[in-house]
Amino acid sequence: MEGPVDVNAADDWQAAFELNLFSAVRMIRAALPSMRERGGGSILTVTSMSVKEPIDVLILSNVMRSGVTSLVKSLSAQLAADNIRLNNLMPGRINTDRIRSLDNLNSEKKGIPIEQIQAASYAQIPMGRYGTIEEFGRCGAFLLSDAASYLTGLSLAVDGGAIKTVW
Repeated sequence: MEGPVDVNAADDWQAAFELNLFSAVRMIRAALPSMRERGGGSILTVTSMSVKEPIDVLILSNVMRSGVTSLVKSLSAQLAADNIRLNNLMPGRINTDRIRSLDNLNSEKKGIPIEQIQAASYAQIPMGRYGTIEEFGRCGAFLLSDAASYLTGLSLAVDGGAIKTVW
């Protein structure tokens, strides 16, 4: 469930914590021993552009994903001496099954063609389209690669310029 803070039960908050924040903690903790043994490595998390511009109706996701971003930033400083880099990707509208499903739901809910829903979304993105899975994947591959060896604690927006904030 999502909505105002007084609508979500304690169990909803706990489930969001487990799914969005503590899953990242568990993944990082599982990877660290091997990375330390090998002399370093790179960890990548994925959150959402909502960590920069919260989405009104997604309070649980906004809060927990922001926590992941803070975790990555904090650990990047702590683990740099171990040659372990941590970075984060913040996807915007990437053309996935989930986005297509949301567009379909909005189309049905509003009683307008899906093309109108998509056109409204495209109008909010300076590049005028959704990103592709391949584009998103290439950004992740870069952050994990040696080409990004001097990048740690970074949150990279993969959003076609949609985020309006200045870091």
